[in-house]
Amino acid sequence: MANYIRFDWAMKRLLRNKANFSVLEGLLTTLLGEKITIRDLLESESNQEEEFDKYNRVDMLAVNSRGELILIEVQNNNEYAYFQRMLFGTSKLVTQYINRGESYEKVRKVYSVNIVYFSLGHGKDFVYHGKTEFRGIHENDLLELTPFQRQTFNVDEVSQLYPEYYILKVNDFNKVAKTPLEEWIYYLNTGNISDTAHAPGLAEVRERLKVDNMTQGERDAYYRHLDNIVILRDNIYTERAEGRAEGRAEGINIGEQNKAFEIARKLKQKGYTTAEITELTGLSPDDIASA
Repeated sequence: MANYIRFDWAMKRLLRNKANFSVLEGLLTTLLGEKITIRDLLESESNQEEEFDKYNRVDMLAVNSRGELILIEVQNNNEYAYFQRMLFGTSKLVTQYINRGESYEKVRKVYSVNIVYFSLGHGKDFVYHGKTEFRGIHENDLLELTPFQRQTFNVDEVSQLYPEYYILKVNDFNKVAKTPLEEWIYYLNTGNISDTAHAPGLAEVRERLKVDNMTQGERDAYYRHLDNIVILRDNIYTERAEGRAEGRAEGINIGEQNKAFEIARKLKQKGYTTAEITELTGLSPDDIASA
């Protein structure tokens, strides 16, 4: 089983070449469940201002054959407000790609595809899909388009007019890949492709994204990138471990204090003086008075 270039590095260096669009098209076709053809790539936020962001994240903005916008983002480091960031990114695209004075029917459909290498929220799955629907608060019925709206906008459901979100939690995938989407997740997670994998786009990955096909200079830069990713993850694990240790220590202190207050209450009920309770529990007179 050959080793292939990580997807975030490929997005930075290789997939912006039109000759390699088929790799992205394969991923998007597999994920969205329909044939996707990339018409063009637009300028996105890939030119980060901070050195840290070069390794932390990378994004790419594609336009499909229907003129819809597809924002693909890889995030390596934990970000607690990432859900809000997804919302900001799609909102920005909606307003950026409509001209002032144009009718609202010109608002473009946006897909936000987020490949995250950290634990985002709580859930059992490793791929999540979010869309906007309107349900009646009394009848629980789904608000639908009129026949005229369907014909005018060329969609069947209200949700198709709004941004859709996909979250691929690749680190949470830990089973044998059996479906085309799982084959893609396995590659995104490990950088490897099973010999039996046949998902759209993976054949192009095998052909064009081999580490062995790099020049020595490209390989050196790529390995530095991998080293920085490891450092990022080590920092995350260290911060979490320190946080857990501090939390345990704080929990022990709080537990001991609560126990002392409980003892003080019982001693007060039995008629012990404040001085005696202070000596036995270590609590101050003020603490004993409030116990």
